[in-house]
Amino acid sequence: MVEKVTATQKAIQLIQHLKKIHGDLMFHQSGGCCDGSSPMCFAKDDFLIGDADVLLGTIGETPFYMSKAQYQYWKHTQLIIDVVPGRGGMFSLEGPEGVRFLTRSRVFTVEERNSLK
Repeated sequence: MVEKVTATQKAIQLIQHLKKIHGDLMFHQSGGCCDGSSPMCFAKDDFLIGDADVLLGTIGETPFYMSKAQYQYWKHTQLIIDVVPGRGGMFSLEGPEGVRFLTRSRVFTVEERNSLK
């Protein structure tokens, strides 16, 4: 089965580290301007998911959501969540760690796209 969202080992390690500090987590990527265009990591109950959001999958046993509108632009790609040096989004939990989550992507093959339908 093809996953819509995956994560690098570095991202998984950071997720596990953040879970030890904050408990259960969740991700949201809205596609808005500024911080909203990056994957944002929140404590599980610190961000409300609504009808305008879609669950893409889990990374590090952590749900990853995206706004439905933004997903229309990304639905042909697999999202790969990575970690790079720098400041994360102002409300994202990795900020104090000196790193930030980053979304990379790759285009699905025809076979992969067909299996998602």
